[in-house]
Amino acid sequence: MAKKGNTTSQRTLSEKWRSSRKFLLAFSGVVLIAVTSWAVSSKRSTPRLVSMREPGQSGGSLGPTITNTVPAPGPPPQGMVWIPGGEFSMGAHDAPDGDDVGMQATVDSRPIHRVYVDGFYMDKNDVTNAEFTTFVEATGYTTVAERRPRLEGFPGAPAENLVAGSVVFSPPNHPVSLNDHLQWWDYIHGANWRHPLGPKSDLKRKDNYPVVHVAYEDAIAYANWAGKRLPTEAEWEFAARGGLAGKRFVWGDEFRPNGKWMANTHQGQFPNDDTGEDGNIGIAAVSQYPPNGYGLYDMAGNVWQWTTDWYRPDYYKELAAAGPVARNPRGPNSSYDPAEPNQPKRVHRGGSFLCTDQYCSRYVVGTRGKGDPDTGTNHLGFRCVMTSEQYAARAARSK
Repeated sequence: MAKKGNTTSQRTLSEKWRSSRKFLLAFSGVVLIAVTSWAVSSKRSTPRLVSMREPGQSGGSLGPTITNTVPAPGPPPQGMVWIPGGEFSMGAHDAPDGDDVGMQATVDSRPIHRVYVDGFYMDKNDVTNAEFTTFVEATGYTTVAERRPRLEGFPGAPAENLVAGSVVFSPPNHPVSLNDHLQWWDYIHGANWRHPLGPKSDLKRKDNYPVVHVAYEDAIAYANWAGKRLPTEAEWEFAARGGLAGKRFVWGDEFRPNGKWMANTHQGQFPNDDTGEDGNIGIAAVSQYPPNGYGLYDMAGNVWQWTTDWYRPDYYKELAAAGPVARNPRGPNSSYDPAEPNQPKRVHRGGSFLCTDQYCSRYVVGTRGKGDPDTGTNHLGFRCVMTSEQYAARAARSK
């Protein structure tokens, strides 16, 4: 684990860049979001009613999930599953404690609104270190965290401080007030996907762990190489719900059904003491916890996941006002985060191994995160989707 205050230069770099907050405010659990919308119409297939639960809560009700009955276009590609698509209620419960925990975790996830998405294939797991290594070896790609930052991106920063690195969770060894997340995040020189905790760390025996320290453009580059793309926020949430409706978590209403851990989250006092009661301290290998109803692993906890949507906190309100059902929404045309009006953000989903009801309860399905597209951290990864059109193109190339 990277320690606080590794070097004077590291401290200086972190402090110099705090003014722009491009790196340390990449922690998705710190703030909330929503977005302004545009939607793409699509031909809808015959629906099938799956489940229904309509609690009378403010911000809208979580109605039925209606899945498409059109079959998948063919056998799923290796490591992927078919997500049938359909209509569902998107957003988070206005739980009594939801706005006191997780930095007002549900505010930007309301109002609940109806959304339709077409079917698609999705990776069962987050992209792993082994998979990303194959990509890098095939293409020679260099991630954002491995590149020396350019001066024009950080005006006023001394040239000697522009050193390649990334943001690492570096908890103090004692309890701290939770009003300043900079107490447990550091910019570490030499931290990147190959060295997730800093230059002295490596990926030995971690082939099956999620790749981290990936900026948005890194994830896009991998997806393009694989003949896939990143999911929209709506696609991600439909897939995460696994056919369920009105549930608090991707597996149901109870956080630990029958005492069983269902996701890799933080236990113990945050941020200084992770007891690992769920079997993992920090990041875990993929597929260590039960899958959801569609066979997807780690759709809550472990690492955050990139989506393609720009972030705006008013987006759900605009979707709800635009009509009864938003069809294949792709997010707004631009980003706006009131906390950082001049810094564009993309939506993160799913929470991470740092989520806890003491601070960031974003393992609740429907809640949202956000981050600077240029910034990766050691609790942020991604998974890909493949549309029917991409599937057909892939099949044609293989003939």
